[in-house]
Amino acid sequence: MNESKPLAGKKVAILATDGFEQSELTSPRNALLNAGAEVDIVSPQAGNITGWSGKSWAEEVTVDKVLADVKAEYYDGLVLPGGLINPDTLRQDKQAINFIQGFFSADANKPVAAICHGPWLLAEAGVLKGRKVTSFGSISTDLKNAGADWVDEPVVVDNGLVTSRNPDDLPAFNKKLLEEIREGRHHA
Repeated sequence: MNESKPLAGKKVAILATDGFEQSELTSPRNALLNAGAEVDIVSPQAGNITGWSGKSWAEEVTVDKVLADVKAEYYDGLVLPGGLINPDTLRQDKQAINFIQGFFSADANKPVAAICHGPWLLAEAGVLKGRKVTSFGSISTDLKNAGADWVDEPVVVDNGLVTSRNPDDLPAFNKKLLEEIREGRHHA
């Protein structure tokens, strides 16, 4: 293994649309790229998507792959950034939910990392029953109702599933994301 590029040969999707929390997409993407992974920004639409930072729109990010053209089997892991608008929009998109579910199938069990409001997508995908997770506090009831064991901690890892609460947790989130992608598939 290349110590300076421990994720060389790994390919990771970041699923996002307009309204993603800027730092929750760019920080994990940079950490993955610095570790040698190939990263695709996947979105329902081609072109650019616009982030959100604080109380206003932020920078645009170029979409690498349109959701209709990809499958979970193409990737070694998935990142779901938060923000309020991004996951609320994506959870209403059947293709997005199917894509997420593909990472959790019995023959896949690939690492997935979701931060802030990102775990809303996991609730919609029906993959949280019996899983220990964290998130932005305002969606804790939604996650509990989806069967999750919700806790208020900076980062939680449950069998390849990494979750965090907010941008302040990004250093811990990124560290665990890289570890889980390096480890690869997880078996229940």
